[in-house]
Amino acid sequence: MYAVFETGGKQYRASSGDLLKVEKLDTENGASVTFDRVLLVNNEGKVTVGAPTVANASVTAEVVDAERKDKKILIFKMKRRKTYRLKKGHRQRHSIVKITGINA
Repeated sequence: MYAVFETGGKQYRASSGDLLKVEKLDTENGASVTFDRVLLVNNEGKVTVGAPTVANASVTAEVVDAERKDKKILIFKMKRRKTYRLKKGHRQRHSIVKITGINA
């Protein structure tokens, strides 16, 4: 059994027991989180697709690591012959969650 849910503007495919890296959640370590925007549920070959979400479906998860930083992304801008160079960096924050169950 697996489900596709949405959080933070991104979609994730999850089965029970999976570890996922999602956009940063405002919770603490060990807290339980429920994702209500479930887009698809596959229960042993029986597929239920929502329009846009599946009614009465949710994915429950436990927060393993509340805040972690991703790899640094470098942004470099340059205009030729103008001695204009701009170098910036960004590290996106994310959370690690462990899927504990899918309610369909």
